[in-house]
Amino acid sequence: MACCNSVSFFNGVSSPSQPSKSSVSSLKLPSTSQSTAVSKTSYIQSNRNLLFCHYRSAQTPTLRASNFPVTASVAAKERQPLKIMISGAPASGKGTQCELIKRKYDLVHIAAGDLLRAEIAAGTDNGKRAKEYMEKGQLVPDEIVVTMVKDRLLCPDSLDKGWLLDGYPRSSSQANALKALGFQPDLFILLEVPEGLLVERVVGRRLDPVTGKIYHLKYSPPETEEIAARLTQRFDDTEEKVKLRLRTHNQNVESVLSMYEDITVKVDGSVSKDAVFAQIDGALAKLLEIKGMTLGSVAA
Repeated sequence: MACCNSVSFFNGVSSPSQPSKSSVSSLKLPSTSQSTAVSKTSYIQSNRNLLFCHYRSAQTPTLRASNFPVTASVAAKERQPLKIMISGAPASGKGTQCELIKRKYDLVHIAAGDLLRAEIAAGTDNGKRAKEYMEKGQLVPDEIVVTMVKDRLLCPDSLDKGWLLDGYPRSSSQANALKALGFQPDLFILLEVPEGLLVERVVGRRLDPVTGKIYHLKYSPPETEEIAARLTQRFDDTEEKVKLRLRTHNQNVESVLSMYEDITVKVDGSVSKDAVFAQIDGALAKLLEIKGMTLGSVAA
């Protein structure tokens, strides 16, 4: 389904207030296999922006999309940073779209899974508590994840630049918890892809254990026979398991959508990544117009 023609989802846009800072069963700890091993030190280093946000505001360079000109910015006190949530099923292309949004609008990309893995690697109190549940194959309680998300949303860079909350909240209880803490998005983006296409994308996915590169047997086949011979498939990338994950995802999305119905924009995720982003970009541009901002005031 294409991006909504109506602009009624902007009716709820208002000046953002300053807030007072899942089903996560699919999350996995960093692999310890030789081919994909990630040392604790390097993992923390790569995710330090998630854990040590208080130190990064003045040091992190602004990332700009080279193809998009930036206009003059407005004073910081006049800015109203964008607050965006995005949701999509497994293999919906959400990760790609998050990267494109982040690069053009310079938003802070926040994913609950990254927060969990980073805090576990760093050995924080929340990380230790989460690890206990995950090692038992249990869901990490909402209170732990919500605390991590809240702390990250209250980091100086998130407050200054705005944020892109990826795949969270996943339930009405999580959405209510964020609302109670004062976090309300300007826009909720939902990527819609037919189930048959999602299954095809997932079932055809393969991993090169040597390089870590992801291939797809149909859409992005390996370059050589040697690479093809060593490709592996995730144990849960089967049609049966994918459909189960999709059923769970759909149930969760329905419960969350009721919370953000007035600010939801549905995007056709079955087309090319550029066409998908064009829909999202159009909605964000309209939002900026409503908020009286320019792209430069976002990326400055």
